[in-house]
Amino acid sequence: MTQIENAWGAGPGEGYEALAAPFRPIFAEIAAEAVRRDLERDLPHKAIRLLKEAGFGAVRLPVEAGGKGASLPQFFNLLIELSAADSNITQALRGHFGFAEDILNTKDAARRALWFGRIGRGEIAGNAWSEIGTGAALECFSTNVAEKDGRLVLNGAKYYTTGSFFADWIDVGASNAAGEDVSVAVRREAAGVEVVDDWDGFGQTLTASGTTTFRDVAVAPDDVVIDDDRFKYSAAFYQLVHLATLAGIGRAITADVAKAVAERRRTYTHASAARSSADPQVLQVVGRIRAAAYAAGAVTLQAAASLERAYSAHFVDDAEAEEKANAIAELEAAQAQTVVSDLILDASTLLFDALGASATKKPAGLDRHWRNARTLASHNPRIYKHRIIGDFAVNGTPPPYQWRIGASAG
Repeated sequence: MTQIENAWGAGPGEGYEALAAPFRPIFAEIAAEAVRRDLERDLPHKAIRLLKEAGFGAVRLPVEAGGKGASLPQFFNLLIELSAADSNITQALRGHFGFAEDILNTKDAARRALWFGRIGRGEIAGNAWSEIGTGAALECFSTNVAEKDGRLVLNGAKYYTTGSFFADWIDVGASNAAGEDVSVAVRREAAGVEVVDDWDGFGQTLTASGTTTFRDVAVAPDDVVIDDDRFKYSAAFYQLVHLATLAGIGRAITADVAKAVAERRRTYTHASAARSSADPQVLQVVGRIRAAAYAAGAVTLQAAASLERAYSAHFVDDAEAEEKANAIAELEAAQAQTVVSDLILDASTLLFDALGASATKKPAGLDRHWRNARTLASHNPRIYKHRIIGDFAVNGTPPPYQWRIGASAG
């Protein structure tokens, strides 16, 4: 069924249904095993392999480079559909899609050709940027790339290395000998790379967002890029991946609660109908959840349109216009974040109001929706976004494009 037939609204762009059609059977296969994987903590190697083989990792690349030529709104709508199947998969691929977006934006023709070839062949990249420990937030990375015995080598340790366990490459944030921030790409299976699945969060448990260490890992000079050259709307892009994931969780909640209500036979003496499926109060809860999921998707796609404008502005020789487009994209992503996270966190709790106590049994797996949504909503805290939005509204203050976490200077 199309999005319109499912009452989620039309997909972005005239070609969206044709773009999504080949992936939907894979999404359905992923969804069929989602609860079991969560209960058994079975990492989604097969699911990610199926997506790689179908070219999902190259969906933003031009068709002539082996991609699908998807616009950013189309891309984020695909992520909503994937997240409705299993939000862990989207999160595990978040680093890859950010890396691919950077390649799309690079004006270095040789680098673009190199990575278009790799990504177009189905190779994917993991993420390794967050430092371990209490390093100061504004300091250079402790992970570093330096010359040793006539070659470049990478040394250091990272946490929250989401997706690296499943990847062919790892995109690493590091410092070079000059103290500059750089992006370093290394093979996942290279000598000296160790990826450990020690993520112990209560949500998004299958993303393998654990520790990766690098010990004298050989680095090709062509795979080291000054961080200032990376795409400027990256913070908004990465945030929107979270929001698309949350919107997809909303759709998954909708499907699960609707199915459970339709099948439910037990009721209460003080209920409004003999069956939950005919009880107006229960139906009201289900409707409220579905409306929240619908709104979350619509808000996410509205913000995605601002990223498309920022992407387009990058290729016009007008620095001021590009700067303005990036600022607006960041603001729209922040405004969307505060609303979407509230909608889906609320829905993940409301679903239990439509069901009985049996819905809390572990085999049902319904708790995963709140755990996953709460974990996602804890990234890039919402409390700061309201202040940033308000500061822009009142004082015209532009938003910060990037942020780091670490110990304060004091």
